[in-house]
Amino acid sequence: VQLQASGGGLVQAGDSLRLSCVVSGRIVSSFSMGWFRQAAGKERELVAAISWSGSSTYLTDSVKGRFNTSKDNAKNTVYLKMNSLKPEDTAVYYCASSYTRVLVTNILAYNFWGQGTLVTVSS
Repeated sequence: VQLQASGGGLVQAGDSLRLSCVVSGRIVSSFSMGWFRQAAGKERELVAAISWSGSSTYLTDSVKGRFNTSKDNAKNTVYLKMNSLKPEDTAVYYCASSYTRVLVTNILAYNFWGQGTLVTVSS
């Protein structure tokens, strides 16, 4: 199983980015997926998650109203759309696949990880 995240970059506060995560070796429609981020010196945290069907999503409080996650099962790809970016959103963003269909927020439920893509937001 491989997860390839892309779409990160250097942007200014208020800008938008869309991260993509292409999955191979596993069907995204069969498992819930998550987006995590890890800022320098901080623990990895869950930013967003989506159930196997896409009907349920989760967003951490700090990104509600600004981020959303979706999936395209035909492309076996998961997305994280980030709007109104803030400097505090600066981090390495990782996509991950869980071992279950239902939406999960516990990091321990995610058993496959992408390599991460860096998002830097300047003020």
